[in-house]
Amino acid sequence: MKLLKVAFFASLSAFAVTASASVWEQIRTPVQGVPQSVGGYSNGCLIGGQPLALKGEGYQVIRSVRNRYYGNPELLSFLKRLGQNGKNAGLPPILIGDMSMPAGGRFLTGHASHQTGLDADIWLRFGPMDDETARNPAGLATVMVDHAKQRVDERVWTPNQATLIKLAAQDPKVDRIFVNPAIKLKLCQTAGEDREWLRKVRPWFSHDSHMHVRLGCPEGSPSCEKQAPIPAGDGCGDELYSWFEPAKPSSSSKPKTVPAMPYQCQMILSNLGLN
Repeated sequence: MKLLKVAFFASLSAFAVTASASVWEQIRTPVQGVPQSVGGYSNGCLIGGQPLALKGEGYQVIRSVRNRYYGNPELLSFLKRLGQNGKNAGLPPILIGDMSMPAGGRFLTGHASHQTGLDADIWLRFGPMDDETARNPAGLATVMVDHAKQRVDERVWTPNQATLIKLAAQDPKVDRIFVNPAIKLKLCQTAGEDREWLRKVRPWFSHDSHMHVRLGCPEGSPSCEKQAPIPAGDGCGDELYSWFEPAKPSSSSKPKTVPAMPYQCQMILSNLGLN
Protein backbone atom coordinates (compact mmCIF):
# COMPACT_ATOMS: atom_id res chain seq x y z
CA MET A 1 0.00 0.00 0.00
CA LYS A 2 2.85 2.39 0.87
CA LEU A 3 4.50 1.79 -2.50
CA LEU A 4 1.20 2.46 -4.26
CA LYS A 5 0.83 5.78 -2.45
CA VAL A 6 4.38 6.81 -3.34
CA ALA A 7 3.81 5.96 -7.01
CA PHE A 8 0.46 7.75 -7.06
CA PHE A 9 1.69 11.01 -5.61
CA ALA A 10 4.95 10.92 -7.59
CA SER A 11 2.83 10.89 -10.74
CA LEU A 12 1.23 14.19 -9.75
CA SER A 13 4.35 16.09 -10.79
CA ALA A 14 3.59 15.33 -14.44
CA PHE A 15 0.21 17.11 -14.51
CA ALA A 16 -0.43 20.22 -16.53
CA VAL A 17 -1.65 23.04 -14.26
CA THR A 18 -2.73 26.54 -15.19
CA ALA A 19 -2.88 29.61 -12.97
CA SER A 20 -6.48 30.69 -13.52
CA ALA A 21 -10.07 29.52 -12.90
CA SER A 22 -11.08 27.62 -9.78
CA VAL A 23 -8.71 25.28 -7.98
CA TRP A 24 -9.97 22.11 -9.67
CA GLU A 25 -10.34 23.81 -13.04
CA GLN A 26 -6.62 24.54 -12.93
CA ILE A 27 -5.90 20.82 -13.30
CA ARG A 28 -5.94 20.27 -17.05
CA THR A 29 -5.04 16.57 -17.25
CA PRO A 30 -6.26 13.54 -15.27
CA VAL A 31 -4.74 12.25 -12.05
CA GLN A 32 -2.99 9.03 -13.04
CA GLY A 33 -3.80 5.89 -11.10
CA VAL A 34 -6.31 3.09 -10.76
CA PRO A 35 -9.72 4.65 -11.61
CA GLN A 36 -11.41 5.83 -8.43
CA SER A 37 -14.52 7.93 -7.85
CA VAL A 38 -13.85 9.49 -4.46
CA GLY A 39 -16.38 11.03 -2.06
CA GLY A 40 -19.88 12.21 -2.86
CA TYR A 41 -21.35 13.43 -6.13
CA SER A 42 -21.33 17.00 -4.74
CA ASN A 43 -18.13 16.71 -2.70
CA GLY A 44 -15.47 14.56 -4.26
CA CYS A 45 -12.86 14.07 -6.97
CA LEU A 46 -11.70 11.65 -9.64
CA ILE A 47 -8.53 9.56 -9.87
CA GLY A 48 -7.69 7.81 -13.12
CA GLY A 49 -10.29 9.74 -15.08
CA GLN A 50 -10.44 9.29 -18.83
CA PRO A 51 -11.55 11.61 -21.66
CA LEU A 52 -14.50 10.58 -23.80
CA ALA A 53 -13.74 10.57 -27.52
CA LEU A 54 -15.46 13.63 -28.99
CA LYS A 55 -17.33 11.49 -31.54
CA GLY A 56 -18.51 7.90 -31.51
CA GLU A 57 -21.28 5.62 -32.67
CA GLY A 58 -24.49 7.51 -32.07
CA TYR A 59 -23.05 10.35 -29.99
CA GLN A 60 -21.14 13.63 -30.14
CA VAL A 61 -19.50 15.62 -27.33
CA ILE A 62 -20.38 19.32 -27.26
CA ARG A 63 -18.82 22.28 -25.43
CA SER A 64 -15.43 20.57 -25.47
CA VAL A 65 -13.79 23.99 -24.96
CA ARG A 66 -14.85 23.68 -21.31
CA ASN A 67 -12.62 20.60 -20.83
CA ARG A 68 -15.40 18.83 -18.95
CA TYR A 69 -15.58 15.59 -20.89
CA TYR A 70 -13.81 13.29 -18.43
CA GLY A 71 -15.22 10.51 -16.32
CA ASN A 72 -14.81 7.23 -14.56
CA PRO A 73 -14.39 4.46 -17.18
CA GLU A 74 -17.85 3.21 -16.14
CA LEU A 75 -19.34 6.53 -17.30
CA LEU A 76 -17.52 6.39 -20.63
CA SER A 77 -18.76 2.85 -21.22
CA PHE A 78 -22.33 3.86 -20.42
CA LEU A 79 -22.27 6.86 -22.78
CA LYS A 80 -20.88 4.78 -25.63
CA ARG A 81 -23.51 2.14 -24.92
CA LEU A 82 -26.28 4.74 -24.87
CA GLY A 83 -25.09 6.18 -28.17
CA GLN A 84 -25.12 2.75 -29.77
CA ASN A 85 -28.53 1.88 -28.28
CA GLY A 86 -29.92 5.19 -29.48
CA LYS A 87 -28.60 4.58 -32.98
CA ASN A 88 -30.12 1.09 -32.98
CA ALA A 89 -33.46 2.65 -31.95
CA GLY A 90 -33.32 5.03 -34.89
CA LEU A 91 -32.43 8.16 -32.92
CA PRO A 92 -30.17 10.88 -34.36
CA PRO A 93 -26.80 11.31 -32.61
CA ILE A 94 -27.13 12.24 -28.94
CA LEU A 95 -25.32 15.36 -27.72
CA ILE A 96 -23.25 14.94 -24.56
CA GLY A 97 -22.54 18.07 -22.53
CA ASP A 98 -20.70 18.45 -19.23
CA MET A 99 -19.32 15.36 -17.53
CA SER A 100 -16.50 16.04 -15.05
CA MET A 101 -13.24 17.96 -15.14
CA PRO A 102 -9.99 15.96 -15.55
CA ALA A 103 -9.62 15.37 -11.79
CA GLY A 104 -13.26 15.94 -10.91
CA GLY A 105 -13.76 18.31 -8.00
CA ARG A 106 -15.76 21.48 -7.50
CA PHE A 107 -16.68 23.80 -10.33
CA LEU A 108 -16.38 27.56 -10.01
CA THR A 109 -19.80 27.87 -11.68
CA GLY A 110 -22.37 25.67 -13.34
CA HIS A 111 -22.61 22.55 -11.21
CA ALA A 112 -22.83 21.52 -7.59
CA SER A 113 -22.34 17.87 -8.49
CA HIS A 114 -20.44 16.25 -11.42
CA GLN A 115 -17.45 15.94 -9.06
CA THR A 116 -16.69 12.21 -9.15
CA GLY A 117 -16.79 11.34 -12.84
CA LEU A 118 -20.18 9.64 -12.59
CA ASP A 119 -22.51 12.40 -13.89
CA ALA A 120 -23.24 13.54 -17.43
CA ASP A 121 -25.59 16.08 -19.01
CA ILE A 122 -27.23 14.88 -22.21
CA TRP A 123 -29.13 17.37 -24.32
CA LEU A 124 -32.73 16.68 -25.27
CA ARG A 125 -32.09 18.08 -28.71
CA PHE A 126 -30.25 15.83 -31.11
CA GLY A 127 -27.28 16.23 -33.42
CA PRO A 128 -25.24 16.12 -35.40
CA MET A 129 -23.43 19.46 -35.20
CA ASP A 130 -20.45 20.54 -37.25
CA ASP A 131 -17.21 20.35 -35.30
CA GLU A 132 -16.77 24.09 -34.79
CA THR A 133 -20.33 24.59 -33.53
CA ALA A 134 -20.07 21.54 -31.28
CA ARG A 135 -17.01 22.96 -29.54
CA ASN A 136 -19.06 25.83 -28.13
CA PRO A 137 -22.75 25.66 -29.17
CA ALA A 138 -23.85 28.79 -27.29
CA GLY A 139 -27.58 29.41 -27.41
CA LEU A 140 -28.44 26.24 -29.32
CA ALA A 141 -30.07 24.21 -26.53
CA THR A 142 -33.78 23.54 -27.04
CA VAL A 143 -35.95 24.26 -24.01
CA MET A 144 -38.55 21.51 -23.81
CA VAL A 145 -40.79 23.16 -21.20
CA ASP A 146 -43.42 25.89 -21.41
CA HIS A 147 -42.68 27.47 -18.05
CA ALA A 148 -45.81 29.60 -18.02
CA LYS A 149 -47.95 26.46 -18.24
CA GLN A 150 -45.51 24.23 -16.30
CA ARG A 151 -45.91 21.59 -18.95
CA VAL A 152 -43.85 20.18 -21.81
CA ASP A 153 -43.83 22.39 -24.89
CA GLU A 154 -45.62 20.21 -27.44
CA ARG A 155 -44.16 22.26 -30.29
CA VAL A 156 -40.69 20.83 -29.66
CA TRP A 157 -41.26 17.63 -27.67
CA THR A 158 -41.30 14.41 -29.70
CA PRO A 159 -41.32 10.68 -28.91
CA ASN A 160 -37.56 10.70 -29.51
CA GLN A 161 -36.95 12.54 -26.24
CA ALA A 162 -38.97 9.98 -24.31
CA THR A 163 -37.14 7.13 -26.05
CA LEU A 164 -33.75 8.57 -25.15
CA ILE A 165 -34.64 9.02 -21.47
CA LYS A 166 -36.12 5.53 -21.28
CA LEU A 167 -33.02 3.96 -22.87
CA ALA A 168 -30.82 5.69 -20.30
CA ALA A 169 -33.05 4.75 -17.36
CA GLN A 170 -33.13 1.09 -18.38
CA ASP A 171 -29.34 0.82 -18.18
CA PRO A 172 -28.43 -1.12 -15.00
CA LYS A 173 -25.48 1.18 -14.24
CA VAL A 174 -27.71 4.26 -14.00
CA ASP A 175 -28.71 5.24 -10.46
CA ARG A 176 -31.04 8.14 -11.32
CA ILE A 177 -31.83 10.74 -13.97
CA PHE A 178 -32.83 14.34 -13.23
CA VAL A 179 -35.27 16.18 -15.51
CA ASN A 180 -37.60 19.14 -15.16
CA PRO A 181 -40.83 18.20 -13.31
CA ALA A 182 -42.87 18.95 -16.45
CA ILE A 183 -40.81 16.40 -18.38
CA LYS A 184 -41.29 13.79 -15.67
CA LEU A 185 -45.05 14.47 -15.82
CA LYS A 186 -45.07 13.97 -19.60
CA LEU A 187 -43.24 10.68 -19.24
CA CYS A 188 -45.70 9.52 -16.57
CA GLN A 189 -48.62 10.34 -18.86
CA THR A 190 -47.22 8.54 -21.92
CA ALA A 191 -45.24 5.60 -20.52
CA GLY A 192 -48.02 3.03 -20.87
CA GLU A 193 -47.78 -0.22 -18.93
CA ASP A 194 -43.96 -0.46 -18.92
CA ARG A 195 -43.28 1.83 -15.98
CA GLU A 196 -40.49 0.33 -13.87
CA TRP A 197 -37.85 2.58 -15.49
CA LEU A 198 -39.77 5.70 -14.37
CA ARG A 199 -38.48 5.20 -10.80
CA LYS A 200 -35.05 6.39 -11.83
CA VAL A 201 -36.36 9.57 -13.47
CA ARG A 202 -36.45 12.22 -10.75
CA PRO A 203 -37.90 15.76 -10.97
CA TRP A 204 -35.52 18.62 -10.28
CA PHE A 205 -35.32 22.36 -10.87
CA SER A 206 -34.11 23.58 -14.26
CA HIS A 207 -33.11 20.59 -16.44
CA ASP A 208 -35.54 21.80 -19.08
CA SER A 209 -33.22 21.30 -22.06
CA HIS A 210 -31.17 18.32 -20.91
CA MET A 211 -31.26 15.28 -18.68
CA HIS A 212 -28.67 14.79 -15.97
CA VAL A 213 -27.68 11.12 -15.79
CA ARG A 214 -25.97 9.79 -12.66
CA LEU A 215 -24.35 6.38 -12.33
CA GLY A 216 -24.14 4.47 -9.08
CA CYS A 217 -20.83 3.97 -7.32
CA PRO A 218 -18.78 1.50 -9.37
CA GLU A 219 -16.95 -1.53 -8.03
CA GLY A 220 -13.36 -0.70 -7.23
CA SER A 221 -14.23 2.72 -5.75
CA PRO A 222 -14.49 1.99 -2.02
CA SER A 223 -14.40 5.70 -1.12
CA CYS A 224 -17.37 6.56 -3.35
CA GLU A 225 -20.38 7.64 -1.29
CA LYS A 226 -23.69 6.11 -2.38
CA GLN A 227 -26.92 8.05 -2.40
CA ALA A 228 -29.98 6.91 -0.51
CA PRO A 229 -32.11 4.39 -2.42
CA ILE A 230 -34.86 5.75 -4.66
CA PRO A 231 -38.35 5.42 -3.13
CA ALA A 232 -40.56 2.60 -4.37
CA GLY A 233 -43.06 3.24 -7.14
CA ASP A 234 -42.93 5.13 -10.40
CA GLY A 235 -42.79 8.60 -8.79
CA CYS A 236 -45.87 9.79 -10.67
CA GLY A 237 -48.11 10.56 -7.66
CA ASP A 238 -48.35 13.29 -5.05
CA GLU A 239 -44.58 13.61 -4.82
CA LEU A 240 -44.42 14.73 -8.46
CA TYR A 241 -47.38 17.10 -8.28
CA SER A 242 -45.91 18.83 -5.23
CA TRP A 243 -43.28 20.29 -7.56
CA PHE A 244 -45.97 22.36 -9.27
CA GLU A 245 -47.16 24.02 -6.06
CA PRO A 246 -46.03 27.61 -5.29
CA ALA A 247 -42.66 27.68 -3.60
CA LYS A 248 -42.73 28.43 0.09
CA PRO A 249 -40.35 31.10 1.41
CA SER A 250 -37.33 29.66 3.14
CA SER A 251 -37.19 30.09 6.91
CA SER A 252 -33.46 29.49 7.07
CA SER A 253 -31.08 32.45 6.97
CA LYS A 254 -27.94 30.46 7.72
CA PRO A 255 -25.27 30.66 5.03
CA LYS A 256 -24.37 27.38 3.39
CA THR A 257 -21.10 25.89 4.54
CA VAL A 258 -18.83 24.00 2.18
CA PRO A 259 -17.97 20.58 3.67
CA ALA A 260 -14.40 19.39 3.93
CA MET A 261 -13.28 17.35 0.96
CA PRO A 262 -12.29 13.70 1.33
CA TYR A 263 -8.67 13.39 2.35
CA GLN A 264 -7.69 11.80 -0.99
CA CYS A 265 -8.92 14.94 -2.76
CA GLN A 266 -7.15 17.19 -0.28
CA MET A 267 -3.92 15.27 -0.88
CA ILE A 268 -4.21 15.77 -4.64
CA LEU A 269 -4.47 19.53 -4.21
CA SER A 270 -1.75 19.59 -1.58
CA ASN A 271 0.74 17.73 -3.76
CA LEU A 272 -0.01 20.08 -6.65
CA GLY A 273 0.41 23.13 -4.41
CA LEU A 274 -3.18 24.20 -5.01
CA ASN A 275 -4.65 24.25 -1.51
